[in-house]
Amino acid sequence: MSLPRPLVLSTLVLALAACQTAPTPRPAAEPAPVPAPVAAPAGPAANDNLNAVAWIQAAEEYRLLAGQTFRSALVQLDRAIKTPGWDALVPSERANPADGLPPAVIVDIDETVLDNSPYQARLVRDGGSYNEVTWDAWVREEKARPVPGALEFAQAAAARGVTIFYVSNRAAHLNEATVANLRAVGFPIESEAQFLGLGFFVDGCEQQGSEKGCRRQHVGRTHRVLMQFGDQIGDMVTIEANNPAGRKAALEPYLGWFGERWWVLPNPSYGSWEPALFNNAWSLPEAERRQLKLEALDYAE
Repeated sequence: MSLPRPLVLSTLVLALAACQTAPTPRPAAEPAPVPAPVAAPAGPAANDNLNAVAWIQAAEEYRLLAGQTFRSALVQLDRAIKTPGWDALVPSERANPADGLPPAVIVDIDETVLDNSPYQARLVRDGGSYNEVTWDAWVREEKARPVPGALEFAQAAAARGVTIFYVSNRAAHLNEATVANLRAVGFPIESEAQFLGLGFFVDGCEQQGSEKGCRRQHVGRTHRVLMQFGDQIGDMVTIEANNPAGRKAALEPYLGWFGERWWVLPNPSYGSWEPALFNNAWSLPEAERRQLKLEALDYAE
């Protein structure tokens, strides 16, 4: 059946209008490129000594600990001077009677009266480790400052007529720079005979490695040693075996002397306590030494 003419025309008009208004499809937009991940800036390398050095340099607690040690020692020093028979040498290092001898105090140098934390800080910053070249260069700078309280104690002791002997394991070629550094910051050294460095020969006594027993004995031949100061056990007594059991055995007979005749300064940065945890095997790779130290920790498990 044919459509009426008016209806046909209307249908055509509507169809044409629809063709004119229909939107032209656009091509799909390409996805925006995903930016490449930006690498985070590299932070400082991990260093086992960072916290220890930061604590020594920045913690008020360190300054207070060191200061109270020397202040307490000064109080005890007056009593020691007046007490006959008071002696801070172990019997095996006292070869002659101490009574009647002039008074003396023996001090270690590094981290006991002189603070070398700037040297340790440089190692942390540079990712290095201790070696003789960098250590010698640091010593020759003569920039070590007094440990808090050490200078005041030494000067007060000297004013009381007590001779300070500086017993150190710094190598002999550093003697001049060491004495110059001590004098520059004010430590009393009337004679270079007060400085007994590594390699100091003691007649009749054979030194074992870096042990200080012979040098302590040398001081004891001419002086009554009232006190000893150090940051390590070996500064006061010879350790026969540097392991946890051996260190404890060396101390046991003299525990009552600490805080009276023997005085210990805190040093978390280095010392013979560390190799005692890995059987003194410095030849082991650092990762193995670290693992052995982890195994030595107490986890209370």
